[in-house]
Amino acid sequence: MKADLATKYDLRVPRYTSYPTAPHFTEAVDGTVYRRWLSELSPGLDLSLYFHIPYCDTLCWFCGCYTKIVRRYEPVARYLDILLDEIDLVADTLGKRSRARHLHWGGGSPTLIKSADWQRLSERIHARFDVGPDAEIAVEMDPRDTTREYVEALALAGVNRASIGVQDFHPEVQEAINRIQPFDVTERVVEWLRHQGIAGINMDLMYGLPHQTTERVVKMVDLAARLKPDRVALFGYAHVPWMKTHQKLIKDETLPDFSERWRQSEAAADRLVELGYLRIGFDHFARPDDDLAVAHAEGRLHRNFQGYTTDTAPVLLGFGASAIGSLPQGYVQNTQPLRTYREAVTFADFATERGVRLSDDDRLRRDIIERLMCDMTVDLDALCQAHGMARDTLSDAMRRLEPLTEDGIAQVDDGRVTLTAEGRPFVRLVAAAFDAYVNKGEKRHSKAV
Repeated sequence: MKADLATKYDLRVPRYTSYPTAPHFTEAVDGTVYRRWLSELSPGLDLSLYFHIPYCDTLCWFCGCYTKIVRRYEPVARYLDILLDEIDLVADTLGKRSRARHLHWGGGSPTLIKSADWQRLSERIHARFDVGPDAEIAVEMDPRDTTREYVEALALAGVNRASIGVQDFHPEVQEAINRIQPFDVTERVVEWLRHQGIAGINMDLMYGLPHQTTERVVKMVDLAARLKPDRVALFGYAHVPWMKTHQKLIKDETLPDFSERWRQSEAAADRLVELGYLRIGFDHFARPDDDLAVAHAEGRLHRNFQGYTTDTAPVLLGFGASAIGSLPQGYVQNTQPLRTYREAVTFADFATERGVRLSDDDRLRRDIIERLMCDMTVDLDALCQAHGMARDTLSDAMRRLEPLTEDGIAQVDDGRVTLTAEGRPFVRLVAAAFDAYVNKGEKRHSKAV
């Protein structure tokens, strides 16, 4: 039954790490607007900080991130100087030393940062923000570049969670995506992290990659489980060569067809559950005692640009080229060209290139979509009442839900929408029914499953 539905609903929809989603940001929100929004924030609001490092030393052909390939460290060092200036610019605009509850380093590859630079970045952040001992400080890691010294530097900087990129362990798959990373390389890095007291271990796995089979994907999950990660993110490879031209290096004929991709997704998820992980949302898994699983069980799970999170801070500040921030007033995104980003910050200006101001309707639909993505159910009447809006506001969404309820993907009962057991993999389609902006066939989005 699910395979039939998957074939019928083989559509492209957003991953809903924000609403409205990034393709709908406009130039109406610029640096002047961002400066005003920062100055309007109430004192004492908790913050999350995201730092984007847009550099790698090799190009992974599957990658969909904004990154540049470098052979020398000098461009990275110069970029970090600008990043420090941006930290000061934002902190000065806020006007007080606000509390940072979550810090996340992404890329690109933060693994390129040298130990001495980790120290100066950490010192500047702690000087400008109140980073308490209970703050979660997470770093995305590429095991191929990681050294024991680097892990020691992370520990000294207070890092307590590492998100390790794996994708797949099979040599043929790794060669096809230009990411040679033997199992023992990843295993060694995990050992170093735990030895340094960095106990939170996330692992990113993928299905739908070239030369993957269902059998290989299950083996991938088993190998990952041997390293005992607390959390596993299981992503479907988004093949969008019209947007990321380097993906043309991956031959279409090496990719699994839709039916095989579906079997890989189901087999990997089932195996993770067999191994004791709990399903979190639609693409994350966590051990029952992990904070993410506890938050999910208690209805405190949230979703942001890093995926599912326990982060409850109402403000996410993004630093670095292409970084996205979220404030009560709306979303902001920095410019992507490194030269433009550097020039703006050098002249003490914000590098904000675009964003979106949230309307009342946006806020209601954002909350509905987040609860669907996190809980697989949402009480429409309760949220409409909380936002002071009538249920008729959602009449368009209810019409779009009808074929999904007819196919048994979701149920609507007394104003509550709930994903069925079979419908859970299609949660993004149900969320898209409440999206006033989306065109579900757009190629700029990834496949729904």
